[in-house]
Amino acid sequence: MIQSQIVVAADERWPELPWREWEPTIATLHMWVQIAGKVRMALAPPLNHWWHVPLYASARGLTTSAIPSGSRHLQVDFDFIDHRVEASTSDGGSFTMALEPKSVARFYREFMAGLGGLGIEVRVWPHPVEVADAIPFETDEQHASYDPSHAHAFWRGLLQADRVMKTFQTGFVGKASPVHFFWGSFDLAATRFSGRPAPLHPGGAPNCADWVMEEAYSREESSVGWWPPSEPPGPAFYAYTYPEPEGYRSAAVRPSQAFFDAALGLYMLPYDAVREASDPDAIVRDFFESTYGAGADLGGWDRAGLEPIVRPDWPATRPWSTLKPGAANRGAAGSLGPRRVTRS
Repeated sequence: MIQSQIVVAADERWPELPWREWEPTIATLHMWVQIAGKVRMALAPPLNHWWHVPLYASARGLTTSAIPSGSRHLQVDFDFIDHRVEASTSDGGSFTMALEPKSVARFYREFMAGLGGLGIEVRVWPHPVEVADAIPFETDEQHASYDPSHAHAFWRGLLQADRVMKTFQTGFVGKASPVHFFWGSFDLAATRFSGRPAPLHPGGAPNCADWVMEEAYSREESSVGWWPPSEPPGPAFYAYTYPEPEGYRSAAVRPSQAFFDAALGLYMLPYDAVREASDPDAIVRDFFESTYGAGADLGGWDRAGLEPIVRPDWPATRPWSTLKPGAANRGAAGSLGPRRVTRS
């Protein structure tokens, strides 16, 4: 077992990320996580927008959560503290693999053999998706890097994004997704929906069938997320609305460090700008609120019906989705008091 040698400073909530150097590790990890994600996709009952396939941030890395497999459940966990991947079943079976420099081909062979040893018989399409250079897993000897410090740093950045995105999602009572990690695009995402159908998505994701994106974008949505690229400006928060309403690209979004990337069709806020701010959490929330507000207003969303009169108490001490305007100022005994939604 490889033990992490990184000591985390207690006051370093938003750590510096070595994104200029971590590309080899991130590219390899992307393929390994796709393999585990494809296992979840093959076993889990389908859900709209592909919500049955993501992984989730965990206290030690990434997890598939419990996956039904016949009468049992399987769970796969990537541990970026002790640097191992563990697959465990509800009947007590398990196996572990060290996260260390090894090719995707070797990881794939060992991982699938480990599942077979647990009695998990599953077939996956052994090709990566949403990447331009889609080398089949079975023959990929190119991606074989793993620097424990880079994997650990990636996970720590992911945890901060997960924490702030979960707080943002409390300001909505319409249909909304969990905060989840999509292994195809290798990003953390959270989505709000208007409740209306969307026009057919044109597709176009590399090495991914167009019908996959048609399902993903079947309803009008406003999404926020975080991803860890190795090109400038480095890891970034993002936001977009689909379909994109007229005037969205020139909307007055906040903070000043945010910008619209025309090539990607979304707003971006660099992670480095966030960590250098006096209140990093506040500027990320401002980015989420202002980009969501711009898209929802320009898209004619029913915001009065989709957002609560007040945010829920924390911890919750009363319902918030059913509160009427006249009850907005009547806090429950022992509550932290109402938190009003900031309108953009």
